[in-house]
Amino acid sequence: MKTLQELGMAAQEAKPIFAKLTTEEKNKALIAVADGLVADADKILEQNAIDMENGKKNNMKAGLLDRLLLTKERIEAMAEGLRQIAGLEDPVGEVLETFERPNGLKVVQKRVPIGVIGIIYEARPNVTADAFGLCFKTGNVVILKGGKDALHSNVSITDSIRNSLEKIHITPDVIQQITDTNRETTKEFMRLNSYIDVLIPRGGAGLIRTVVENATVPVIETGTGNCHIYVDKAADIKKAIPIIINAKTQRIGVCNACESLVIHEDIKDTLLPALAEELRKHKVEMRGDEVICDMLKDVIPATSEDWGTEYLDYIISMKTVKNVEEAIAHINKYNTKHSEAIITEDVKTAEKFLNEIDAAAVYVNASTRFTDGFEFGFGAEIGISTQKLHARGPMGLKALTSYKYVVYGSGQIRK
Repeated sequence: MKTLQELGMAAQEAKPIFAKLTTEEKNKALIAVADGLVADADKILEQNAIDMENGKKNNMKAGLLDRLLLTKERIEAMAEGLRQIAGLEDPVGEVLETFERPNGLKVVQKRVPIGVIGIIYEARPNVTADAFGLCFKTGNVVILKGGKDALHSNVSITDSIRNSLEKIHITPDVIQQITDTNRETTKEFMRLNSYIDVLIPRGGAGLIRTVVENATVPVIETGTGNCHIYVDKAADIKKAIPIIINAKTQRIGVCNACESLVIHEDIKDTLLPALAEELRKHKVEMRGDEVICDMLKDVIPATSEDWGTEYLDYIISMKTVKNVEEAIAHINKYNTKHSEAIITEDVKTAEKFLNEIDAAAVYVNASTRFTDGFEFGFGAEIGISTQKLHARGPMGLKALTSYKYVVYGSGQIRK
């Protein structure tokens, strides 16, 4: 097992490979890796079965088990994500701006790779392939630190990727997986400034908080999603109920699932009986304020903690408000700056919501589940940034680049 320093040194040595690879060569490599994942599906599934068995023994929540589970279809989806990345425009080398100074200097701003990216993630083996694909296309080396719950799956996927790269004579050290599950190793990884340019955590609030509090490497915060849907008094109920059910139940263990409902009091009598019936069909536990508890006898009284909780489970909080202003204030107080939605047919109310809600993605009459790099047309994503510096929302290829200034002169000297 290599030490972190050895992994870091190997990553730095692998960086120059990208200066020599053309976009065509990168794309061919991504296709080869995609084909390799499909060919190695049985091996990967064997290792994933070990992780799933361990997860069940450790009483892992249903939502997390769903994230951990791999199937042939999901492996094919991972491979398809790589193929789609291969088909996307290469941002590296893109000229962002060109201008000339009065002294004749020509200044060109162009996109360049960030360098070495470290990613810490929980029980999400698909992140292994997604992270590789996005980093590889943008000329970045990646060092991965997956959670121990998905260790066998992550190692198997990484081995497949590295083997495919070796077959086409590209150094496999452009992707490396840390296999030591010791917490101290993880903390040391967060402080590997000499080798890592940026750190991206993907997981729950606890993981992200730990990384932010302990890292000395610059961090891009991603992931935590206490996402709300506000049902306005001018909502179309026929739209509202399918949107809510989709956002809450399609996949419960993802950061863009709806965790909280805010309901205008004028529509509660029309909405709630029908909505509650659909939520019961999906075995969703409802936690509501006093108004909702009085209407629906199987609703559990919500606490203030419920308003700010990302459940990742078949649970939803529900609160009534008097107007859109109260809805916006409540959401901005308890949200995680991820994804928020309003269901309304009132254009002015919709615009007010869009303008005043502080979140990376804001929707009108659509499910929050669309906050996703694939759905936005970015191919796979490295994560969904909930901060405001450098990148925000689904992080595709361009979010994994920096830029530099190239200056052309003809003998100028500064006076």
